[in-house]
Amino acid sequence: MDPDEPFIETETRRRRRRSLFRHRRVPVRMLVPNFFTLLGLCAGLTSIRMGIEGRYDLAVAAIVFAACLDGIDGRIARLLKASSRFGAELDSLADFVNFGVAPAFLIFNWGLGDLKSAGWICVMIFALASALRLARFNAALDEEKPKWQSNYFMGVPTPAAAIAVLLPLYIDQLGFGDAKAQWVLKIVLVYTVFIAFMMVSNIPTYSGKLLGERVGREWVLPIFVLAIGVVSFLFTYPYETLTVLTVLYLGFIPVSWRAFRDKCEKGEGALSTVVGPAPPIEPAGDGSGDPKTSGRIFAFRPTDPGK
Repeated sequence: MDPDEPFIETETRRRRRRSLFRHRRVPVRMLVPNFFTLLGLCAGLTSIRMGIEGRYDLAVAAIVFAACLDGIDGRIARLLKASSRFGAELDSLADFVNFGVAPAFLIFNWGLGDLKSAGWICVMIFALASALRLARFNAALDEEKPKWQSNYFMGVPTPAAAIAVLLPLYIDQLGFGDAKAQWVLKIVLVYTVFIAFMMVSNIPTYSGKLLGERVGREWVLPIFVLAIGVVSFLFTYPYETLTVLTVLYLGFIPVSWRAFRDKCEKGEGALSTVVGPAPPIEPAGDGSGDPKTSGRIFAFRPTDPGK
């Protein structure tokens, strides 16, 4: 029998007995992050409808809007100290619809539907990959890791994958050739499966989570100007901007992978699941030397894969 199995069963029963909210009267601030999550879910469902009706502009805009909301709801929850188990579960379900189902429907209705069953199987693989990634993310919520690894996701996160998989649609809307030719659609099939693979892979991708903690004083104004510029281009030249951002993001993945490997080789919390020996075992407790607590050993866990 696996020596970790009793621990896993005990932890599973403990989590199932844990209530969604600790108190009978829930503070209003606990509802604010969930409101943003539900708003993003409405955007994802609207994107599905717009895609079915062939209104691709609004469908893409709804997915981008949902991705923006997904980027701020977690930060709002931490800022208001309103994190909850209910919010985490709702966020995962919303992410599956917004960035797994909605892009799959959109790319299928746009062109892959012309390939019949092959196109449908391809978009199902993409949606299932997003579900598997979110399940891996939920399973790794309680895992410990060095702080610098918070700057990296394991694989492409679902919001980025949802925007990246629509690259053929952007190119078609820009009018570059016949993007719906049979040979082009076959390339789109391979590209969609490739993005699905990147979601469930262990390739490190830069997340930028630690950028939100401290910003140098000299960078405040440039960041404002850059953000305003990106938003302005996104509203004025949406498909051109999304195409450039997608290509830059995909091209930056090898750079992220190399930076991650370099930090691991320098010994900054090297990851035993990637390469090298297991990390030293740290004693639990408050360091008092109590033999009942200081001798406990915890199994090493992989890094947070991100969503």
